[in-house]
Amino acid sequence: MVTLPAEAVAWARDAQAPPGAGNLPGSASGVFVGREEELAALRRELKEAGEAAVTQAARVVHGLGGIGKSTLALHYAHTYRHDYTLVWWIGAESAEQILAGLAALAVRLCPQWAAGAGVGTEERAAWAMLWLQWHPGWLLIHDNVEDPRDLRHCLGSLPDGHHLATSRTATGWHSIAPTVALGLLSPQASADLLSTLAFGRGRVLTGPERAEAEQLAAFLGHLPLALEQAGAYLYETGACMPDYLDMLERVMDSAPGGIDPQRTIARIWHHTLDAVRARNPSAIRILDAMAWLAPDEVPRVLLAPLADDALALGEALGVLHAYNMVSFSEDRRSVSVHRLVQTVLRERPGWPGRRDAERLVWSALSGDSDAFGGWGRIVPDVVALAVSTPSGYVATDDAVRAWRVVARYLSRLGRNAHTVLLRAATLAQYEETLGDTHPRTLTARVVLADALLDSGDGLSAVELYETVAEYRVRELGYTHPDTLNTLSGFARVCLSVGLVDGALRLYEDVLARMRLQLGEEHRDTMNTRHNLASAYAEAGDFRKAISLGETIVEQSARLLGDSDPATLRSRNNLALAYESAGEHERAVRLHEATLAQREHVLGPTHPGVMTSRHNLALAYKDAGDLERALPLLERNLAQRRQVLGETHPQTLTSYNWLALAYKDTGDLDRAVPLLERNLERREQVLGHMHPHTMNSRAELAHAYAARGDDDRAIFLFELALAQLEDIMGDSHPDTMATRGHLAAVCRKTGDLDRAVRLYETTLVQRERVLGESHRKTMHTRNSLAVTCRQAGDPQRAVHLHEVNLAHRERTLGADHPSTVLSRDNLAVARRAAAAAKAGQQTPPGAGRSSAPPS
Repeated sequence: MVTLPAEAVAWARDAQAPPGAGNLPGSASGVFVGREEELAALRRELKEAGEAAVTQAARVVHGLGGIGKSTLALHYAHTYRHDYTLVWWIGAESAEQILAGLAALAVRLCPQWAAGAGVGTEERAAWAMLWLQWHPGWLLIHDNVEDPRDLRHCLGSLPDGHHLATSRTATGWHSIAPTVALGLLSPQASADLLSTLAFGRGRVLTGPERAEAEQLAAFLGHLPLALEQAGAYLYETGACMPDYLDMLERVMDSAPGGIDPQRTIARIWHHTLDAVRARNPSAIRILDAMAWLAPDEVPRVLLAPLADDALALGEALGVLHAYNMVSFSEDRRSVSVHRLVQTVLRERPGWPGRRDAERLVWSALSGDSDAFGGWGRIVPDVVALAVSTPSGYVATDDAVRAWRVVARYLSRLGRNAHTVLLRAATLAQYEETLGDTHPRTLTARVVLADALLDSGDGLSAVELYETVAEYRVRELGYTHPDTLNTLSGFARVCLSVGLVDGALRLYEDVLARMRLQLGEEHRDTMNTRHNLASAYAEAGDFRKAISLGETIVEQSARLLGDSDPATLRSRNNLALAYESAGEHERAVRLHEATLAQREHVLGPTHPGVMTSRHNLALAYKDAGDLERALPLLERNLAQRRQVLGETHPQTLTSYNWLALAYKDTGDLDRAVPLLERNLERREQVLGHMHPHTMNSRAELAHAYAARGDDDRAIFLFELALAQLEDIMGDSHPDTMATRGHLAAVCRKTGDLDRAVRLYETTLVQRERVLGESHRKTMHTRNSLAVTCRQAGDPQRAVHLHEVNLAHRERTLGADHPSTVLSRDNLAVARRAAAAAKAGQQTPPGAGRSSAPPS
């Protein structure tokens, strides 16, 4: 989470973009031919969409590599830049590049804050998002989007300007933005482009020259990138088109089956490289190294070690630019190379330039980062180096060190999920050079598992931890510190994916061994005790969770101090345990005290304070005190909107809970539209399949059911269940919860047979995954029992209620509200069974089903 200082928020509101502000890159050739119709259509569509007050103007230009997507976007930006308050070009091949592009905008508009040494990429990007929300009328160009989902946050958060994206993929855009397909140039436009580049503007071709241009353009498949590079070669060398065509035909026959961009570029490659090498041998070395880095905006200073001095570097890059091998940024401080060019370069025998690229990034990371504008500036190059590692290639120590250093850098910024590619590359190299069981390999496997967990791939994380745990137990023994730490991490991962019983066993065993080996007050022992308390609460064993939580709070306050963040966190978690156990008064008092201390220590807008305020509001809500809960939820939402932005995930969480509070007050007219809007935002920002999105879908379905719109509620629950079963599996916690919600609506509408089947499936899964005494298992068993009685099977209902009552008395105590509920429902079921035996009937609605567990 990013928190901006108050003065930075004020600057985001007040700072104005200078007239004509932008960062447009230079064109490789500067020639625009044959796309006039596409340019006019693009302008018309963006302008029409922009005129609607609530319509977001966004268009995606897609097509194969080398087709001219970026050239079209660049020409559009140059043509209409004075119609926008700001035109900003963002390399969007990865989420990292998008973040870096936004961060660069903050440095341009607010250098007095963003250029400071203590301000990171994430803070700068958050500032830029806030500025774009305050100031309408801009154009953002997202160039070469690889994964459309990377743009969801930008498009969802920034509706008051134009977005223009280019992408090689035509799929995945249907729920994000309209697309415009870009095809090959027409034969006439191809010949025009080639002629202009080869002979210069204004030259009138003879009939034979025109025919030669058309023949060569056809051989090059009318591919703009190939035409540009061929034209540059012809211009620089003075070769005639028939001779050049003859050379190409000798290099490689025409590609069968139509246009093949990679083979088309390969046809012209040999002669172009020879010409560049003849003029400046250093240029080839620089180009070879750039093949392995990020394609967009490689800092010039990063390439400096490959030349004798700045003048030599400039001369080498100038030759590459003359042959359309590279293009310059507007300020000429960075250099870009086309991805198709990179692909051809990387596939040559021996991987030329690879080791140079590895030395360059490590030299940059171990030197003065200010020369690059901070490490965030070269993160895309380090990630590209990891992704482009050839199969069978053994990376140098420089490369592995670079991957590890940047992964740690990103992790410190709270972006551990973005380190998966770097961690995976590091692990692959350790496995290749050190072996599967080397300590460094094992550590690399653990840190990759943690990154995978943060990215949402919990099952892969479990597999990696299990492998490491088995080896360390076998080779080091149970009591070795490395083994204990690995087992504790393994338990944490198991808990996160719903393997609660396994997590409990692991935590209990690790805690016992740590107490013996390290002592009661060692930090690792205290952390494990804290984790075990959370696991007890997750398992529904609130008595153990509370007892252990109280011990942790006392110990933390005594050893670390009453206001230490760890002590405050322990109090917060203990309050949550009280709340889950139904001890609402104790939970509220502790949440109130924790919030007051956090506000005093951290300030009113600190993320931890907003979390405490949120938890206190929910405690009021659970205690039935909506009069105190609503103002807190409304205040928290206002602060999160101001500090984090309108569509930050935590802001969306605040929207969701405020809507649920309105729903609890019976104000469905306010709750339903808020839930509908929040679902739409989460679909835009997080994607249709994100857990928070599916949660929004479920909450909206509940609201529809409360309003009596059961058909829409069932539709949403069925949609969510099908998606979850397909992606997460039958026994994932979210799948089981959604199946239970669908069963509840079916029971409400009278479809009792279907409700029983759904509850039965959910109960079997929860007993297997969570255990027979987990609070969610007991909730499902209670609901199935009530439904069985309503469906005319009171004897089965009696049995289920008896089992449930025994579990609740043992785990929750005789006086817990859920235990009292089970006792009441058992009495109703017994009366129904007795009446059925006597041939009488009982009202079908008798008996109560507890509210869905959180």
